[in-house]
Amino acid sequence: MVIDRVSFSYETRDGRIEALSGISLTVEPGEFICCVGPSGCGKTTLLHLIAGFHKPTDGSMTLGGTPIRGPGSDRGVVFQQPTLYPWLTVAQNVAFGPKMRGLPKDEQKRRTQRYIELVGLQQFDRRAPYELSGGMQQRVAIARVLANDPTFLLMDEPFGALDALSRERLQEELLNIWRTTRPAIFFITHSAEEAVYLATRVLVMSPRPGRILLDKKVEFSQQVGAKPREVRTHPDFIAAREEIIERIYDSKPER
Repeated sequence: MVIDRVSFSYETRDGRIEALSGISLTVEPGEFICCVGPSGCGKTTLLHLIAGFHKPTDGSMTLGGTPIRGPGSDRGVVFQQPTLYPWLTVAQNVAFGPKMRGLPKDEQKRRTQRYIELVGLQQFDRRAPYELSGGMQQRVAIARVLANDPTFLLMDEPFGALDALSRERLQEELLNIWRTTRPAIFFITHSAEEAVYLATRVLVMSPRPGRILLDKKVEFSQQVGAKPREVRTHPDFIAAREEIIERIYDSKPER
């Protein structure tokens, strides 16, 4: 994906708001990018532009050489709150996308089983969403997106509403899924620690209008088999986390 000098602004009762200004970014296949920054810096706006929910005011965006002109099955979105269909079972939720795309029934079944197993919910495939915990619902939401076989996964603070233990468990689940399926991921978070732990690159954005202040490569998500506590307490991890935090707090909004 290539984002070239993208800006985005919109009208309000109080005048025109410039949300993003001059964003340029290239995302390689299989990269895991975490985006952090102060509230209102345009993180979610940038995700919505990549998803095709909005169009840039200026600049261009392409995925695989094709201009992004709207939503597409090549991009899947996971929101902070699981947006599951309450009248469908877990399996039916996961199968919904392939079914709507008209895939053969055997392929629908194969994909549904694969991704339910991948998120560890094979014993809950006939349950309704309201019978699951918040963390389990978010696993279903991730499986439902993956069943569409996207090349790009967009995640807007997907673990933000969870307790600390569930959050850490789902971070491990997500890393396992990413290592297995290897989509490119654009992941928004307010947690510098979560960003450094999950990402291959961390972006720090400025206060509005959002610009990229820092684009830092990190390698902790590549440490397969390492214990999470050992990774998070390693001096290199702590140094990277503190660098991200410092850049966030040192950024100043334009006047």
